[in-house]
Amino acid sequence: MIGRIAGILIEKNPPQLLVDCQGVGYEIDVPMSTFYNLPALGEKVILLTHLAIREDAHVLFGFGSSEERATFRQLIKISGVGSRTALAILSGMSVADLAQAITLQEAGRLTRVPGIGKKTAERLLLELKGKLGADLGAASAAIAAGDHSSDILNALLALGYSDKEALLAMKSVPAGSGVSDGIKLALKSLSKA
Repeated sequence: MIGRIAGILIEKNPPQLLVDCQGVGYEIDVPMSTFYNLPALGEKVILLTHLAIREDAHVLFGFGSSEERATFRQLIKISGVGSRTALAILSGMSVADLAQAITLQEAGRLTRVPGIGKKTAERLLLELKGKLGADLGAASAAIAAGDHSSDILNALLALGYSDKEALLAMKSVPAGSGVSDGIKLALKSLSKA
Protein backbone atom coordinates (compact mmCIF):
# COMPACT_ATOMS: atom_id res chain seq x y z
CA MET A 1 0.00 0.00 0.00
CA ILE A 2 2.12 2.94 1.24
CA GLY A 3 5.79 1.89 1.12
CA ARG A 4 7.61 5.22 1.32
CA ILE A 5 6.87 8.78 2.37
CA ALA A 6 8.87 11.81 1.29
CA GLY A 7 7.85 15.23 2.51
CA ILE A 8 8.42 18.07 4.95
CA LEU A 9 8.67 17.27 8.65
CA ILE A 10 6.00 19.41 10.37
CA GLU A 11 5.75 17.98 13.92
CA LYS A 12 7.79 15.71 16.17
CA ASN A 13 6.00 14.30 19.24
CA PRO A 14 7.70 11.02 20.19
CA PRO A 15 6.95 8.47 18.85
CA GLN A 16 4.70 10.25 16.32
CA LEU A 17 5.59 12.53 13.43
CA LEU A 18 3.53 14.63 11.09
CA VAL A 19 4.91 14.72 7.54
CA ASP A 20 3.43 17.04 4.92
CA CYS A 21 3.39 15.45 1.47
CA GLN A 22 2.15 18.07 -1.01
CA GLY A 23 -0.59 19.34 1.29
CA VAL A 24 -1.55 16.02 2.90
CA GLY A 25 -0.32 15.48 6.46
CA TYR A 26 0.56 11.90 7.38
CA GLU A 27 0.78 10.86 11.03
CA ILE A 28 3.58 8.31 11.28
CA ASP A 29 4.72 6.35 14.34
CA VAL A 30 8.48 5.72 14.39
CA PRO A 31 10.88 3.86 16.69
CA MET A 32 13.18 6.07 18.75
CA SER A 33 16.19 4.93 16.70
CA THR A 34 14.60 6.61 13.67
CA PHE A 35 13.32 9.55 15.72
CA TYR A 36 16.83 10.51 16.92
CA ASN A 37 18.10 10.63 13.32
CA LEU A 38 15.37 12.93 11.98
CA PRO A 39 16.19 16.28 10.43
CA ALA A 40 14.99 19.56 11.95
CA LEU A 41 11.37 20.72 11.62
CA GLY A 42 10.68 22.20 8.19
CA GLU A 43 13.31 19.97 6.54
CA LYS A 44 12.70 17.24 3.97
CA VAL A 45 12.41 13.70 5.35
CA ILE A 46 12.19 10.32 3.61
CA LEU A 47 10.87 7.30 5.52
CA LEU A 48 10.16 3.72 4.53
CA THR A 49 6.72 2.81 5.83
CA HIS A 50 4.50 -0.04 6.89
CA LEU A 51 0.72 0.44 6.89
CA ALA A 52 -1.15 -1.57 9.53
CA ILE A 53 -4.87 -1.87 8.84
CA ARG A 54 -6.93 -2.78 11.87
CA GLU A 55 -10.65 -2.85 12.45
CA ASP A 56 -10.56 0.43 14.35
CA ALA A 57 -7.68 2.30 12.67
CA HIS A 58 -5.16 2.57 9.88
CA VAL A 59 -1.72 3.19 11.40
CA LEU A 60 1.36 4.18 9.44
CA PHE A 61 4.78 3.22 10.83
CA GLY A 62 7.98 4.83 9.52
CA PHE A 63 11.58 3.65 9.49
CA GLY A 64 14.92 5.20 8.63
CA SER A 65 16.31 2.01 7.08
CA SER A 66 15.08 -1.05 5.24
CA GLU A 67 16.64 -3.28 7.95
CA GLU A 68 14.46 -1.63 10.61
CA ARG A 69 11.32 -2.08 8.53
CA ALA A 70 12.13 -5.72 7.73
CA THR A 71 12.80 -6.42 11.41
CA PHE A 72 9.53 -4.72 12.38
CA ARG A 73 7.68 -6.93 9.89
CA GLN A 74 9.36 -10.06 11.31
CA LEU A 75 8.43 -9.02 14.86
CA ILE A 76 4.74 -8.41 14.17
CA LYS A 77 4.39 -11.89 12.64
CA ILE A 78 5.06 -13.40 16.07
CA SER A 79 2.00 -14.38 18.09
CA GLY A 80 1.50 -11.96 20.98
CA VAL A 81 3.76 -9.26 19.54
CA GLY A 82 1.79 -6.34 18.18
CA SER A 83 2.97 -3.25 16.38
CA ARG A 84 3.37 -1.25 19.63
CA THR A 85 5.55 -3.97 21.15
CA ALA A 86 7.62 -4.22 17.95
CA LEU A 87 8.08 -0.44 18.02
CA ALA A 88 9.18 -0.63 21.67
CA ILE A 89 11.74 -3.34 20.83
CA LEU A 90 13.21 -1.27 17.98
CA SER A 91 13.23 1.79 20.25
CA GLY A 92 15.04 -0.11 23.00
CA MET A 93 17.74 -1.75 20.90
CA SER A 94 19.24 -1.51 17.43
CA VAL A 95 18.56 -4.11 14.75
CA ALA A 96 22.17 -5.31 15.12
CA ASP A 97 21.79 -5.68 18.91
CA LEU A 98 18.54 -7.58 18.45
CA ALA A 99 20.11 -9.86 15.85
CA GLN A 100 23.05 -10.56 18.14
CA ALA A 101 20.77 -11.27 21.12
CA ILE A 102 18.78 -13.73 19.00
CA THR A 103 21.88 -15.39 17.53
CA LEU A 104 23.44 -15.80 20.98
CA GLN A 105 20.02 -16.66 22.54
CA GLU A 106 20.31 -13.96 25.25
CA ALA A 107 16.83 -13.42 26.70
CA GLY A 108 18.23 -11.05 29.33
CA ARG A 109 19.02 -8.40 26.72
CA LEU A 110 15.43 -8.50 25.46
CA THR A 111 13.87 -8.25 28.92
CA ARG A 112 15.62 -4.90 29.42
CA VAL A 113 13.21 -3.43 26.86
CA PRO A 114 10.15 -1.96 28.64
CA GLY A 115 7.10 -4.17 28.09
CA ILE A 116 9.07 -7.32 27.28
CA GLY A 117 8.78 -10.01 29.92
CA LYS A 118 10.61 -13.29 30.21
CA LYS A 119 7.97 -15.30 28.30
CA THR A 120 7.81 -12.81 25.43
CA ALA A 121 11.61 -12.69 25.24
CA GLU A 122 11.81 -16.47 25.06
CA ARG A 123 9.11 -16.55 22.35
CA LEU A 124 11.05 -13.94 20.35
CA LEU A 125 14.27 -15.96 20.63
CA LEU A 126 12.50 -19.12 19.51
CA GLU A 127 10.49 -17.60 16.64
CA LEU A 128 13.29 -15.41 15.23
CA LYS A 129 16.10 -17.95 15.49
CA GLY A 130 17.50 -18.38 11.99
CA LYS A 131 15.36 -15.54 10.59
CA LEU A 132 17.08 -12.55 12.15
CA GLY A 133 20.82 -12.35 12.52
CA ALA A 134 21.37 -15.48 10.46
CA ASP A 135 24.36 -13.83 8.76
CA LEU A 136 25.96 -13.39 12.19
CA GLY A 137 25.24 -16.98 13.22
CA ALA A 138 28.42 -18.75 12.14
CA ALA A 139 30.73 -16.07 13.50
CA SER A 140 28.79 -15.87 16.77
CA ALA A 141 28.93 -19.62 17.23
CA ALA A 142 32.70 -19.50 16.82
CA ILE A 143 32.87 -16.63 19.28
CA ALA A 144 30.72 -18.44 21.84
CA ALA A 145 33.16 -21.35 21.71
CA GLY A 146 36.16 -19.15 22.61
CA ASP A 147 36.99 -18.40 26.23
CA HIS A 148 37.81 -14.66 26.05
CA SER A 149 36.07 -14.01 22.77
CA SER A 150 32.99 -12.37 24.28
CA ASP A 151 35.22 -9.94 26.22
CA ILE A 152 37.12 -9.07 23.04
CA LEU A 153 33.85 -8.65 21.10
CA ASN A 154 32.39 -6.40 23.82
CA ALA A 155 35.55 -4.28 23.80
CA LEU A 156 35.27 -3.77 20.02
CA LEU A 157 31.59 -2.86 20.35
CA ALA A 158 32.45 -0.40 23.14
CA LEU A 159 35.01 1.21 20.83
CA GLY A 160 32.18 1.97 18.40
CA TYR A 161 32.57 -0.77 15.82
CA SER A 162 29.36 -2.29 14.43
CA ASP A 163 28.41 -5.90 15.19
CA LYS A 164 29.32 -6.96 11.66
CA GLU A 165 32.74 -5.25 11.80
CA ALA A 166 33.50 -6.69 15.23
CA LEU A 167 32.42 -10.22 14.27
CA LEU A 168 34.46 -10.03 11.07
CA ALA A 169 37.51 -8.88 13.05
CA MET A 170 37.00 -11.77 15.48
CA LYS A 171 37.72 -14.22 12.67
CA SER A 172 41.35 -13.04 12.65
CA VAL A 173 41.77 -13.73 16.39
CA PRO A 174 43.09 -17.24 17.10
CA ALA A 175 41.06 -19.31 19.57
CA GLY A 176 42.40 -19.12 23.10
CA SER A 177 43.96 -15.66 22.67
CA GLY A 178 44.16 -13.47 25.75
CA VAL A 179 41.89 -10.43 25.94
CA SER A 180 44.55 -7.76 25.34
CA ASP A 181 46.28 -9.74 22.56
CA GLY A 182 42.91 -10.52 20.97
CA ILE A 183 41.87 -6.86 20.97
CA LYS A 184 45.21 -5.86 19.39
CA LEU A 185 44.85 -8.51 16.66
CA ALA A 186 41.23 -7.54 15.99
CA LEU A 187 42.08 -3.83 15.78
CA LYS A 188 44.97 -4.63 13.43
CA SER A 189 42.61 -6.52 11.09
CA LEU A 190 40.07 -3.68 11.25
CA SER A 191 42.73 -1.12 10.29
CA LYS A 192 43.57 -3.14 7.16
CA ALA A 193 39.93 -3.29 6.03
